[in-house]
Amino acid sequence: MRAILSSVFLLASVSVAHAQAFTPAEILRWNQQAQQVRIVRDTWGIAHVSGTTDADAVFGALYAQCEDDFARVEDNYIEVLGRRSEVEGETALYADLRQRLFLDSTRAVAAYQQCPPAMKQLLDAFAAGTNYYLATHPAVQPKLLRRFQPWLPLLFSEGSIGGNVSVVPVDRIKAFYGQQKSGAWHRPNFEQAEREPVGSNGFAIAPAKSASGHALLLINPHTSFYFRSEMQLTSQAGLNAYGAVTWGQFFIYQGFNEHCGWMHTSSSADSMDEYLETITKQPDGSYTYLYNGLQKPVQAADITLAYKKDGQLLRRTFATYRTEHGPVVGEVSGQWLTVKMMDNPVAALQQSYQRTKATDYASFQQTLELEGNASNNTVYADKDGTIAYWHGNFMPRRPAGYDWSRPVPGRSDSTAWLGLHPVSELVQVKNPASGFIQNCNSTPFTVAGAAGSPDKAKYPAYMAPDAENYRGINAVRVLSRKKSFTLDTLIAAANDSYLAGFEKLLPALLDDYQLLADSPRDPFSQDMQQAIETLRDWDLRYSQASVAQTLAIYWGERILRLGRGRVPAGQPLDYLSLTAYTIAHTTPEEKVAALTETLAELTRDFGKWQTPWGEVNRYQRLTGSIRETYDDKQPSRPVAFASSAWGSLAAFGAHSYPGTKRRYGNVGNSFVAVVEFGPRVVARSVATGGSASRPDSPHFTDQAPLYTQGQFKDVWFYPEDVARHVERAYQPGE
Repeated sequence: MRAILSSVFLLASVSVAHAQAFTPAEILRWNQQAQQVRIVRDTWGIAHVSGTTDADAVFGALYAQCEDDFARVEDNYIEVLGRRSEVEGETALYADLRQRLFLDSTRAVAAYQQCPPAMKQLLDAFAAGTNYYLATHPAVQPKLLRRFQPWLPLLFSEGSIGGNVSVVPVDRIKAFYGQQKSGAWHRPNFEQAEREPVGSNGFAIAPAKSASGHALLLINPHTSFYFRSEMQLTSQAGLNAYGAVTWGQFFIYQGFNEHCGWMHTSSSADSMDEYLETITKQPDGSYTYLYNGLQKPVQAADITLAYKKDGQLLRRTFATYRTEHGPVVGEVSGQWLTVKMMDNPVAALQQSYQRTKATDYASFQQTLELEGNASNNTVYADKDGTIAYWHGNFMPRRPAGYDWSRPVPGRSDSTAWLGLHPVSELVQVKNPASGFIQNCNSTPFTVAGAAGSPDKAKYPAYMAPDAENYRGINAVRVLSRKKSFTLDTLIAAANDSYLAGFEKLLPALLDDYQLLADSPRDPFSQDMQQAIETLRDWDLRYSQASVAQTLAIYWGERILRLGRGRVPAGQPLDYLSLTAYTIAHTTPEEKVAALTETLAELTRDFGKWQTPWGEVNRYQRLTGSIRETYDDKQPSRPVAFASSAWGSLAAFGAHSYPGTKRRYGNVGNSFVAVVEFGPRVVARSVATGGSASRPDSPHFTDQAPLYTQGQFKDVWFYPEDVARHVERAYQPGE
């Protein structure tokens, strides 16, 4: 009877808001599928979704995600469709063009049509669950997408932030297709740019280093806040996975099942290449490129983008080009630049989903053999006690003799890919002698510390160009020194407060200050002398009460900014190299002057320079909007951890905003979990703020007290545990 009543209600409501979007037959079909789904919200508001089939679970997962934050679900698909300029205006035009150059709806539809039947069922359920939410919530007004198509996830198949497409500089595309003057090529240097780093930490602990004798796993992605939701998906067909789901996707991206767990960290493994094309313009206005002594036609296609301007929807058409290497994305000294990258969204989506049903090391590695992951490393642990690490996954085999970190000649097959490296040839480690694995977006050659890390000499340079960073240094130190871990001590390791980024930078200031103090000159001010003594006494550990941390971070940002501005163009520097460069290329006077400026800034903004870090560094959530607003007059919480750039394992990237003096976090620790793989899985987790995006929800910031203190809640994984903590149980549409 409930199904009949629901159908009557839905058929009535559809005439109000969605008469053009959804037919009565669709609504009836979705309502029938909804009867195969049950959503249980626990007392943290987390959705535990169960279905008869995997497709039913996917249906429920998307419905639940839309309940929690439809805006972010829609926003991710506006992004991957290359339609952001229809919402935000002309400024997004070239980012949209970049997206369309690599994968557009036409190719996604073709990929959907080639999907195996089982994957098609999941994709159909994705669309059905999302559309059913819209049909049952007529008050929700999408910004752009009023119907979700089943092929959409094929545009967004890995779960990572932006994937490889986001690495291609928008400015270069704008220079070429906007007919602006193009500059010389330079390798994108993201660590050198002054922005908050994103990435992740993953730790795995072997049974020999675990107090319980069971493998342990830390899942600690660093993303923009609220980038993923926490949920559990189960079905009668064997699905039972818990973890973080990127809004709008239907697989647990970072998480665990009852057998194993997986953590992805962003990788610098070189899975894409740039080619320099020798172009000739033909008399008829078309273009050809030189390849193996032949002039081959450049493929040309018009891409028309709509964009919002002055209340109108305008359109602009771009004549775009591609060769067999990939789309043209720029010009360097008269040669066109193309980019070749992974182009197999079906394999990528299959791999992302199938790994959630892996039962052991062998079955997990079998999913890796799909070679559909082009942007992530994987940290793994399981109930058999196996811990493992793979650096990257999709890895082209390149001919020797070229610097693959730079554009290579595209005029012959001498630079053509020679297939892909099999999984067995990737940089990897299994059950290292050290008893631990760590990756913090750093080199894989210290992944297991001194005992058991891979040998760099055995791999081509393009497989792992990743540099070491301060988080990696700290992780090895923390995991090496402790002989035995529990979930509690693994959480403590994940929250280790040491800021390795100041190990060399701060002594450089103190030494140069002393050099100047000992020279004939007027004595330094009392404030300066007190500040120096405060820094001398600091143990390089973060805390809410630390004045030294405030001084060090404000000064460190200022002096690194000075050093960064002196780095020659095109010279990439990782964090460690930038520190060394800055120490060497700033004078004693400049280092001390930067501290003088820091004291003045803190005094101006907070009334005194002796300001504890917790007074400056704050967590605040006011609106739940994708672009949050911040206000010094509104309530906020102090946070001790700092930017991951300084080696803070628990990352909290914060800065001030227009009208604020305090810094508010917007990137860093998001969903964090620790898992023990014994006879029964035991896990704890915490998320940024809470599971809901509406300020009127009790779950808007209910996890903030835990999050800001580095504390975790229990995960309710088994049905009997969930049953003891039910806030609400329902079916979609009720």
